[in-house]
Amino acid sequence: MPSPTTPYPASRTRRLRQTPAIRALVRENTLSSSDLIWPVFIQEGKDTSTPIASMPGVARMTIDHMLIAAREAAELGIPAICLFPYIEQGLKTEDCADAWNPDNLSNRAIRALKAEVPEIAVMTDVALDPYNINGHDGYVMDGEIVNDATVEALVKMALAQADAGADIIGPSDMMDGRIAAIRNGLEAAGHQNTTIMSYAAKFASAFYGPFRDAVGASGALVGDKNTYQINPANSDEALRNVAQDLAEGADMVMVKPGMPYLDICARVKTELGAPTFAYQVSGEYAMIAGAAANGWVDGDKVMMESLIAFKRAGCDGVLTYFAPAAARLLAG
Repeated sequence: MPSPTTPYPASRTRRLRQTPAIRALVRENTLSSSDLIWPVFIQEGKDTSTPIASMPGVARMTIDHMLIAAREAAELGIPAICLFPYIEQGLKTEDCADAWNPDNLSNRAIRALKAEVPEIAVMTDVALDPYNINGHDGYVMDGEIVNDATVEALVKMALAQADAGADIIGPSDMMDGRIAAIRNGLEAAGHQNTTIMSYAAKFASAFYGPFRDAVGASGALVGDKNTYQINPANSDEALRNVAQDLAEGADMVMVKPGMPYLDICARVKTELGAPTFAYQVSGEYAMIAGAAANGWVDGDKVMMESLIAFKRAGCDGVLTYFAPAAARLLAG
C-alpha cells in the first residue's frame, strides 16, 4: 500500500505535474517499440493487399507485400511479427491436414521472413480454426470439440512451423495439455531453442469478431467456443491455466483479450512473475480505429493511452495492430 502523503499544503501533488520535464522525471511506466508485436494477416497470391472492412487500416497481404511491411517494422524497432493466414475455402477440411503441410501459406511466409528480414522474430499461431471446416480450434466429433486428438494435430502443426524457422510458437487453441505435448515434441525434434508463448488465459470473448472476418472464419464457425475458452467472469481459473502452462514448459504467457482483462494481466505478472503479454484484439482495435475515423476521438492519443495501460498493468509487451503506427509516433 502507498504510504500516507504529507497533508496539504506541505504536500502539493500538482508540483510534480507542472512541466513536461518534471512529468518525464516522475513517469512510472514507459512504452517503446520493443514492447510491440505486430499481428499480420497473410493471403495467397502476389502484389495484393485486401482491406478488412471491420478493421479500418488493416489489410490481408500477400507474402511479397508482407515482406515490405516487415522490413519497415524492423526499421521501426518492432522486434516480432505474428502471422495469421487467410486459408481459402478449398483447403478447409475435417482433418485440417493443411495445418502441418510444410508448404502451406504460413510456413512459406515464415521461410520468406527468415530469409529476407532475419532480424525480426517470427511468431506463429497454433490452432486448427483457419484450416477447420467447422471453424473450431480443435477437431469436432459428434458435436464435441475433442481434446487429445486435437493436441496430436497441434504438435504436428507446431513442428512444421519450427522446421520452417519460427522463433516463437503461439498455441492459441486452449486445449488441455497441449503445452507439454508441444514442448516435448520440439525437444525430441531438436528445436530446443524454439520459444513458446502460450495463449494461457484466452477468454470466450465477443471482441474477436473482426479477426474472424480477417481470417475467413466468421461464416465457418459452428456453435461457440465456450467449452475451451475461459468464462469472462473467472479470474482464479485464468491464473490456474497460466500456472499450468508455465509448469508444462511455456516460456511466456499471454492474456487475450487485453484492455477488458487488465486485472488478469496484473494478477499474472504479480502472482507468477513470468514474461507476460496481452493481445489487444481486433474488436479493441476496431473500436478505437472506427471512432477515430469518425472523428469521435483523437486516434493517436487514444491509441497511445491504451498501450501504456498494458505496461501499467505489468505487461512486458503487447500484440497490437497499432504496432507500426505506435512505433512511428514513438520515433518522432
